[in-house]
Amino acid sequence: MLIHHPLSMRMGLSKSYLSEYSSDMNRARIFAPSKIELTDSLVLEGDVTEVLPRLPDRSVQCAVTSPPYWGLRDYGIEGQIGLEPTLAGYINKLTSIFAEVRRVLKPDGILWVNIGDGFTSGNRGWRAPDKKNPNRAMSVRPDNPPGLKDKDLIGVPWRLAFALQADGWFLRSGIVWHKPNAMPESVKDRPTRAHEYVFMFTKEERYSYASEAVMEDADDGGKRNRRSVWSINTAPTNGSHIAGFPQELIEPCILASTKHDDFVLDPFFGCGTVGLVAVRMKRKFIGVELNPTYLDDAMRLLERQAQTTEPLRRHARYQAKQNGHHPTLLETPGKRRNVS
Repeated sequence: MLIHHPLSMRMGLSKSYLSEYSSDMNRARIFAPSKIELTDSLVLEGDVTEVLPRLPDRSVQCAVTSPPYWGLRDYGIEGQIGLEPTLAGYINKLTSIFAEVRRVLKPDGILWVNIGDGFTSGNRGWRAPDKKNPNRAMSVRPDNPPGLKDKDLIGVPWRLAFALQADGWFLRSGIVWHKPNAMPESVKDRPTRAHEYVFMFTKEERYSYASEAVMEDADDGGKRNRRSVWSINTAPTNGSHIAGFPQELIEPCILASTKHDDFVLDPFFGCGTVGLVAVRMKRKFIGVELNPTYLDDAMRLLERQAQTTEPLRRHARYQAKQNGHHPTLLETPGKRRNVS
């Protein structure tokens, strides 16, 4: 089996543009950041809004991702998405990020977005722990969005889907991810939630979709076109991330959208689930992650998976340095590969 060895690069740039000041302090020449050359699987550590502009146009065949949900988790890291004070601010930020994904996506490519929902906070500004789900406790929560009442279901997935549709994406499918082993909820006045959404977007009206690769079993023993309800159990992430998605949810997305050696992008890489599936299916991947702890977990899991098939050659954590106006990847001591 061919293994694509992931590289990891810590993004050391705090801004997307570099400047060189002249002796006259009223003038400054602005340099756009150089593009990152894509040759093999790559993990990029940094803010997604600063990293995505570094990727080449039309360079990935497929994107599969699950952005942080609004008002549901505090990951405790500066620059995190999901704790914007307003729902509109959250939707606008994701719309801007996915506009960059559209630029990076090939014309016949597909974007898959898993997104969950939540309820209004009642303007409490916090959320108490749930004895069945202690991770839900938060010391900060956004206020109710305008027009919504206490205890209202917010409808975040469809609000995001419609915003991306208005921004130019083709909204091709709203897939229901049914969770047979859904997390229990301490509620008695509504049904327990046992589903999330996976939206399928395309960049163009015509695109590459391999329906035969993801057909499902039919009642008569044959095969049929895949339906829009996927019953898939949740699974532990085997890392520090508390909200990962299962590999079984990623597999049909990648199978339907890519061929061997195509690039798959996940701009919210987390613990690396998309990378694990891509490598196992002989695809290359690009993962972007802000949280260094999650990135460490992802690298460890990717190495462990590679070692189960064949010995993995040693590779180091990559650091972005400044060399003039071009960052450099430090591969081994004394050996560098320039990115221009």
